Amino acid sequence: MFSKILIANRGEIACRVIHTASRMGVETVAIYSDADGEHGPALHVRMADEAVPIGPRDEKTGREPYLLADRIINAALATGAEAIHPGYGFLSENPDFVEAVEKAGLVFIGPSARSIRAMGLKDAAKALMEKAGVPVVPGYHGERQEPEFLAGEADKIGYPVLIKARAGGGGKGMRKVDDPKDFAASLEGAQREGEASFGDGRVLIEKYIAAPRHIEVQVFGDNHGNVVHLYERDCSLQRRHQKVIEEAPAPGMTQEMRAAMTSAAVTAAKAIDYSGAGTIEFIVDGSKGLKPDGFWFMEMNTRLQVEHPVTEEVTGVDLVEWQLRAAAGELLPLEQKDIQLEGHAFEARLYAEDAAKGFLPAIGTLHHLSFANNARIETGVEQGSVISPFYDPMIAKIISKGNNRSDALQMLHAALRHTQVAGTVTNKAFLSALCLHEELSKGKVDTGLIERDLETLVPPSGNDEQAIVSAALFLAMQPAAGAPDEPFDALGAFSLWGQRTEIIHLEWNGERLAMALETEDGIAWSCRNLDVASGAAWQAKLLFADLPANRMQIIFDGKEIAPGFAKLPGHLAVFLGDETYEFTLPDLLEATKGEEAGADAIIAPMPGLVKKLSAKPGQKIARDDPLLVLEAMKMEHVLSAPRDGILAAVNVTEGDQVVDGTVLISLKAEDGEK
Repeated sequence: MFSKILIANRGEIACRVIHTASRMGVETVAIYSDADGEHGPALHVRMADEAVPIGPRDEKTGREPYLLADRIINAALATGAEAIHPGYGFLSENPDFVEAVEKAGLVFIGPSARSIRAMGLKDAAKALMEKAGVPVVPGYHGERQEPEFLAGEADKIGYPVLIKARAGGGGKGMRKVDDPKDFAASLEGAQREGEASFGDGRVLIEKYIAAPRHIEVQVFGDNHGNVVHLYERDCSLQRRHQKVIEEAPAPGMTQEMRAAMTSAAVTAAKAIDYSGAGTIEFIVDGSKGLKPDGFWFMEMNTRLQVEHPVTEEVTGVDLVEWQLRAAAGELLPLEQKDIQLEGHAFEARLYAEDAAKGFLPAIGTLHHLSFANNARIETGVEQGSVISPFYDPMIAKIISKGNNRSDALQMLHAALRHTQVAGTVTNKAFLSALCLHEELSKGKVDTGLIERDLETLVPPSGNDEQAIVSAALFLAMQPAAGAPDEPFDALGAFSLWGQRTEIIHLEWNGERLAMALETEDGIAWSCRNLDVASGAAWQAKLLFADLPANRMQIIFDGKEIAPGFAKLPGHLAVFLGDETYEFTLPDLLEATKGEEAGADAIIAPMPGLVKKLSAKPGQKIARDDPLLVLEAMKMEHVLSAPRDGILAAVNVTEGDQVVDGTVLISLKAEDGEK
């Protein structure tokens, strides 16, 4: 076994590898970019035995430091590491990197460069799998890339079709096309995104399966020709081809179907002499149940998957440990007959993203972060960490395990409800709503479920009044800010004679609130907004308050609620149900700031790169006309005209890096003034 390894990655997966390596007595070396080191040592840096900075982006190519093989290999050599674990993403599926690692006398913890190349291009991989007897989806996987030719192939296949970048994965460079008239624009977007994400703009075209399920099989090989499977995972719950919730085993799976699918997966891995952890992904026709003749090979991920913990939970296998052992030349720890499937597991990906705004990636400092203790948490951040615009905004993976599917899903929902994040918006409420979805509960999942029911999964918040009153009540109950040893300072809600009134000032959604709270006994409270002359008072009865633990139990207008709180410098976060409400505590001596311009401007909703610009000053535009493509977190976001009008100014050019809040495009007033 190795004595020291370097982890060529960051965040959650780096922490995951460090956890297992440390348990095995293997020392670890972390690397970190300037962006990761800007706000102090990242979690993976502090967890590792050693850490090496790898600097900024390459000035000539603009490539991310974690993609610069020379810097990473030099760090490994300088620290005496014997092997490099690539994690996932970045260089994990780059055969040139594998060869460079081996040329330097180091061991790559993963498959051979030959195996990665065999599966790296989707078209070549499908041809190889077809030759090996693995079923593949009908489509065009050839070399010709002329738009007219590809459009003709799409016509032959029959709409709807799926355009896919032939390199990479993760939903990037992928477009579903329902109508021939949309083919050209979709092709251009897929090619552009494939080039940006993988350096390869070539695509393939496949038949789109109407009721598709995404089921994948975990395979594992050693350097002695042995390959086993560790059963399947269902990854059908996706949004824009990005996985949201995964589970193992797949609901509705029959023994006959499992035997056919796992056998095909092992055949696929053996066809390329595979060693290490890998995943064979299948598209499955779920319209008539799971049948042995209703699945087709999509692609192979020649690395560890983000969702690998659900497989670990139902098999009891540590896949990272197996990776290290296989790379060190050991035999597989278990034979196929010894790998048992037990229980059910779910994984939800908690992201810093705004579901109500089309799941736009978000940034911010995690001023408060806590997780439930009934779930496995895989994370690369902690309280005080910064979610930056430079990397994937995943906060954590929340994994639950139960004796059966129903128990595991219930436990996942409970774990989400008890997760608290303040400092950035998250998709927690969306994930929680998904856990309660009737079709998910019944196991009737497919890749279109989320898009079909998106409006019900991202409902507008209905607890605003409860949150406002809870915030005001919590602040009114706080001890007075006097000397710490003064006994009367602890009597926040005490009044010696009669009624006590507190005026609490809050700011929420840009609006100043002056909340008047009145009580005679510190238990029954009346609350009203002084800024609304005729506003009715809300009634709240305090059942329980544990201020050191920052929680309360209140009857609000006849309904029992249990808010939690996080007091931050100048802010208060209220955790109510699945929602987080963040209030600013205004400085009453500070002058009121002027209103921001907005109606006549297109403003960057997040930091990003201006990828495509189709707007010019003086141009006449109509509402919803696409004007600009902004790339953030390797995903493209189209910004459209908010109304009919004429463009007054275009303040950016293609290739510009902008921060959120930047005025990108200005419109003339609607009356046409100059």
